[in-house]
Amino acid sequence: MIPSSSRAKSIEYAIRDVVVPAMELEEKGHKILKLNIGDPIAYPGLSTPKHMVDAYVQSLRAGQNGYSGSYGIQELRNAISIDEISKGWNCHPNDVYVTHGVTEALQIIFSAVLSEGDRILAPGPHYPPYMAYPQMSGAITEEYMLDPDDSWRVRIDDIRNRMSDDVRMLVLINPNNPTGNVMTAEEIDQVISIVNEYPNCMIIADEIYDGLDFTGHQVSIASRSSSVPVITLNGVSKVYYAPGWRIGYMALHDPTNCLVDVKDAIERLLRSRLCASTPAQMGYLAGLNNDRGWMNEHRRIVAERREIALTRIQSIDGLEVEPTGGAFYMFVRITHPRWKNDDKQFVLSLLQEEKVLLVHGSGFSKELGSGHIRLVHLADPDTLNEAFDRIERFLKNT
Repeated sequence: MIPSSSRAKSIEYAIRDVVVPAMELEEKGHKILKLNIGDPIAYPGLSTPKHMVDAYVQSLRAGQNGYSGSYGIQELRNAISIDEISKGWNCHPNDVYVTHGVTEALQIIFSAVLSEGDRILAPGPHYPPYMAYPQMSGAITEEYMLDPDDSWRVRIDDIRNRMSDDVRMLVLINPNNPTGNVMTAEEIDQVISIVNEYPNCMIIADEIYDGLDFTGHQVSIASRSSSVPVITLNGVSKVYYAPGWRIGYMALHDPTNCLVDVKDAIERLLRSRLCASTPAQMGYLAGLNNDRGWMNEHRRIVAERREIALTRIQSIDGLEVEPTGGAFYMFVRITHPRWKNDDKQFVLSLLQEEKVLLVHGSGFSKELGSGHIRLVHLADPDTLNEAFDRIERFLKNT
């Protein structure tokens, strides 16, 4: 048997892994209530806006199916830069790179920067690729703590204690997946002041959920930095409700011109993989250039369903949840004595018994996510209430 690489064997992606047993049940005719995956258009009332779809289709009909520039269509790069400027920092179009989703942006950045033995600091719990991808470059991801008893607030002191000269990147996910925490400007400033002491380190600012802020204090991380380099990540998936289009971007904020070599490496890697989808880029361009008033109704729907989830969880014996500030996730603590130390088996047993699909918290961090579940609160009210009825019944019967 031809062996595979040891690094590839170690890759896990909890969000998708739990889908496998759910698919087996569906093949047997069972209907699964899915609160597991952050695909907003999988739920009623949250479709991709028509003008974006029309632009995508028009691009196809106009024969715009060829390769685009490796860094992205220039009109889209211009529009993204204008959007980032509106968030408070001087983003130049030539510092914007369009990618095949944010996940490809991560792969490119990690490949361009990380070497054997480098360290990257990411929040724990966190989006799984921040743990999986760096090891493909021989680097190590180390988790800094979020406070589970204070709405998963970033532990600034823990970041400070973990910083050293071999840390090449500090990741901030704001709003956070999977916890829904939103950092304040003051917290961001504190983190920037710490990273400023380490000239070989940059900040990765994952802001894919920036338009789903319920606190009123979400700000661009790049807008707060006058010295530390920041690479902002965003795209069409969550706030523009088009995850299957797979269009994301990275925007480089380099106030002291220290990313010259990194930028060259990023561009070399981008050229080697050709380009992102041309028609999908045109659809995103329409989203950026047209009126965004439609977002208010989508945001209202998400907020309404968030309140339903908070209320129901707080009434269920065996579960606890901290109020969320943004995105559309809840990271729920299991307090039930049978399940509090085995979150993965809780998810699998709930799926088998009640046909409700969640994601185990340990899939987002084996240590800091253990004893929790991640729940997506985007389903319609009837489905949400039915799912919580089943969860409550399961906990009472076990």
